[in-house]
Amino acid sequence: MTAFYESQLVILVAASVVFFVVEKYFLRKTSSQGSSAERNAPPSVVSGLSRRYLFVYTIIMGADWLQGPYIYSVYREQHGLPERSVALLFVLGFLTAGVAAPFVGVWADQYGRKRIGMLFCLTYSATCTLIQFHVLPLLFAGRLLGGFSTAILLSVPESWLVASANSLSFSSRDLSTILGRAALASSITATVAGVVSNKLVERTALFSSTFIASGALLLLGLVSIGMIWSENRGAVTSERTEVLDWRRVSEAWGIVRADKRLLVLGLTQTIFEGSLYLFVFLWVPFLQGSKPSTGTRTHALPLGYIFSCFMISMTLGSIIYTSIISLSRLDSSASFNDAGPSASLSDSVAPESEVHHPTADSHNDHRSSATSARRSRSNPSHSAHDRAITLHAKLSSAVCAASALALLVSVVDVREHERFWAFCTFEACAGIYYPVQGMLRGRLISDEHRATMSSLFRVPLNIFVTVSLLTGVSSARRFVLSACAGLLLCSAVVTATVLVRSTRGVPLASLRAS
Repeated sequence: MTAFYESQLVILVAASVVFFVVEKYFLRKTSSQGSSAERNAPPSVVSGLSRRYLFVYTIIMGADWLQGPYIYSVYREQHGLPERSVALLFVLGFLTAGVAAPFVGVWADQYGRKRIGMLFCLTYSATCTLIQFHVLPLLFAGRLLGGFSTAILLSVPESWLVASANSLSFSSRDLSTILGRAALASSITATVAGVVSNKLVERTALFSSTFIASGALLLLGLVSIGMIWSENRGAVTSERTEVLDWRRVSEAWGIVRADKRLLVLGLTQTIFEGSLYLFVFLWVPFLQGSKPSTGTRTHALPLGYIFSCFMISMTLGSIIYTSIISLSRLDSSASFNDAGPSASLSDSVAPESEVHHPTADSHNDHRSSATSARRSRSNPSHSAHDRAITLHAKLSSAVCAASALALLVSVVDVREHERFWAFCTFEACAGIYYPVQGMLRGRLISDEHRATMSSLFRVPLNIFVTVSLLTGVSSARRFVLSACAGLLLCSAVVTATVLVRSTRGVPLASLRAS
């Protein structure tokens, strides 16, 4: 059994190398010939920010990935907890992340993303320590800290990167490239982490040994953030130092309500990432309960190698994304500051009488499109802005549809190897999804409320995961994955009919709520 998964890992690694070489030395070279004439930021500046971000991002994601293959096994097998208790621990983590999300976003915008990033390393290290003890209150405390840390991890690093890129006038292509590389680096790191975690468990016979290694990486991440990241934060709108600035939260929510494209972004994030988090809880028991494709199962599944296969599949997805960006030949001269959400009000927003509101009739669509067309002719950067959003909206819709199909196959086909490959396909879709979603957020959400709004999107996400886990997944695994597939199909349709069609509209994300 181990031999099968080792061979699949070798095949996936070889495929990733081939795709990477083709993208780097053929597609990217061809694309750069038609778009390198003009840049907003010097290549040295772009590469410098890319190195600083990716170095830290790789360390902290490596720490997170080391925990991935065996977090279920630590609770279920090492500590001997019933599956219902394991589900409650997962629920506590997601619920804490949902409650903490608005606080984390506001704190990051107010007090600085670098400072909150360092706080993440400390709290996540404490999580790795507490999970070592077979004491239920300490395990619950660890999940509380883990949920809080997750809320930071999934919003603050990206906010730091996008704000830094905006301040340096990066082009759409430059930011897309860094986001694609981040997804690639995360996937490669996760692949290595899966193999390392498998070896650690084999040597120590303790599932929790992977958390010790994770804690060591987090301490390295703490030092790295302190030394190489500069501080940035959202625009300061108040001198108050409240624990939670409700005015900022209210402004962010008003912006989301005013722009239906942001509502679609939030819907997609809730459904896709919610499905992914449920998958994290379900993939181990789902594969363990499958029918062996050949012979009978005589040994435990090599979870570390399987996890590495999933992560290298995500690597393939990120390479596919960067290849699509290279082939699309997005205008590298269109920076965020030219046409993005942080653009000036006079440049990026039509007169109030011409703004398309969600409650307006279809006639406003034509007026908004005409306004956008006039802007595009007078300023080519707006045309590039529209094309970038349209491309990523189409990719978002396609990824949701493909993910739904993969989950449906895993539910219908009970054979182990077929389920394994369906899960690999789902992970490949995740490799495309993260840079796509990051780019859309970067184009549509203003710097002032970036972390706050990203955290607001996580509130319904964590509610969705919490409710799903509380339904009793041990007896309803097939139903949960089937429901996720149905919701992903709905998200694909909504994105195609709303976000793609609305990309010619005005970027209302730069407006503040009145």
